[in-house]
Amino acid sequence: MFDTAVTSEAAKPLSSDLDFSTRRMNPQTIKVACSNCNLRELCMPMGLKPEELERIDEVVAVRRKVKRGATLFRNGEKFTSLYAIRTGFFKTCVATEDGRDQVTGFQMAGEIIGLDGIVQDHHTCDAVALEDAEVCVMPFDRIEELSREVTALQHHVHKIMSREIVREHGVMLLLGSMRAEERLAAFLLNLVQRLHARGFSQSELVLRMTREEIGSYLGLKLETVSRTFSKFVDENIVEVKQRHVRILDTDALKRIVNSQTCQ
Repeated sequence: MFDTAVTSEAAKPLSSDLDFSTRRMNPQTIKVACSNCNLRELCMPMGLKPEELERIDEVVAVRRKVKRGATLFRNGEKFTSLYAIRTGFFKTCVATEDGRDQVTGFQMAGEIIGLDGIVQDHHTCDAVALEDAEVCVMPFDRIEELSREVTALQHHVHKIMSREIVREHGVMLLLGSMRAEERLAAFLLNLVQRLHARGFSQSELVLRMTREEIGSYLGLKLETVSRTFSKFVDENIVEVKQRHVRILDTDALKRIVNSQTCQ
């Protein structure tokens, strides 16, 4: 339903706690190397030869720091690069006709954003940092050029695009046929699974987004999101302390999601 293509065996913990990065950052760029990054196996193809990895290092040569609340790219902006998130959390969103921000996705470390710009050579959404973040800049023209020579990279780019299509289909199913409880249960399960693939707990997470942003993504009102969280708490499915969520009964969440397929 959601993006579940990342495997936990390739991941390494990013920090000793649940916080990716909360330190203050300056809006500057620094030189990087994929070959010594502990997220390499999440956002780059596996099994590359040393000389192939060196060539990718030449392409992905810069990191960019993005402060909390700042925009990585905006709707209508010329598309030049894909971005691999190294630390932090992002949301993508589009402005509706009545001026509201409609959240279209949440992205975390080890994931690629910016694919929306490929089709029309300009971005079709805003990418906003939900906390201080750092991304690796991957100029798309150079990625395309190198992909023609390194078949593993070409396959990986296609895999990322396919994953995005699957995610979009999952969101359509979510918004079209699920009740509020099913939507929130699926969201929590997907989020904790993606975090676990990065070395974090299978049962605890810190929500980087607000309940209002969750509601926007799930097609629910803020009051409905809060009421559904309270229902899960009352039924001893989760424990909630502000933005910290502990899943007490994973099987119960799965039963809630699976009940949709049985109707």
